[in-house]
Amino acid sequence: MKPSRIEQKGAVTRVWYDDCVGGQEFKFMLSSDRHHDSLGCQRDVEKRHLDEAVETDAMIIDAGDLFDAMQGKFDPRRSYDDLRQEFKVKHYYDAVSDDAIEFYEPYAANLLVIGKGNHESAVLDKTNIDLTSRLVYGLKNKTGANIQTGYYGGWIIFNFAHGSGGSRCSFKYRYHHGKGGSAPVTRGVLDTNRQAVYLPDGHNHQAYALPIKRERITTQGTIYPDVCWFVRTPGYKYEFANGDSWATEKMFAPTPIGCVWMSLKYSTKTNKSKARISCRLTQDIE
Repeated sequence: MKPSRIEQKGAVTRVWYDDCVGGQEFKFMLSSDRHHDSLGCQRDVEKRHLDEAVETDAMIIDAGDLFDAMQGKFDPRRSYDDLRQEFKVKHYYDAVSDDAIEFYEPYAANLLVIGKGNHESAVLDKTNIDLTSRLVYGLKNKTGANIQTGYYGGWIIFNFAHGSGGSRCSFKYRYHHGKGGSAPVTRGVLDTNRQAVYLPDGHNHQAYALPIKRERITTQGTIYPDVCWFVRTPGYKYEFANGDSWATEKMFAPTPIGCVWMSLKYSTKTNKSKARISCRLTQDIE
């Protein structure tokens, strides 16, 4: 289901769903690290998941590194052998951006937020080109879709309401592209213990969904439990077929390919005129 309206202020995106009914489900595709312009991007898997998002009316939240963009003039990692044929041009960044706009155009109506990762940040730092903003602007210009340019980290607050004066509730979603290396042993799971301290309410291409149970208290003194989910999305880049790749040289381990589907279910408690949201997460990886 498409949102009733979307607004963004700074790193906070607010999304409203009006006229919700009990039992209604809202589906989202959570992704990151597409590295779409890379030779290692598994575009067939990426397209299959994007098509499923359209078919199931799921909104798409992408947490950065949609672009690989490592073949620019000032990038020390550049390699002519790693360039797709269509990007072997002088206007490299224009070609990469235009290709992405064309590819994602059929999915524009389902794109909610496109965040930034370290690859986009590196391009911006070296060339003053914001590939993410350029992509969002191009898609908006061609389709009129209300897509939001995200940040390296930010918040999305979903607001659900049953009519103008009915039951309402919200669901808070924190995204961050991540930091550090591949974490071959812990896969970044140790980070969740640190994050749970400063995030009361998902870079290394690993995949997991980890719940952390918490004890909380209301301003009225009522103690209640809740669950904070930590979700890491893997991405769509596989570069181990090339024996001379960066990942092979660094002895990184192969990582999963795919995304995570999030389903939010709206339910009402008529006796208290309150509503709540339950969350279900499903990994879709290869």
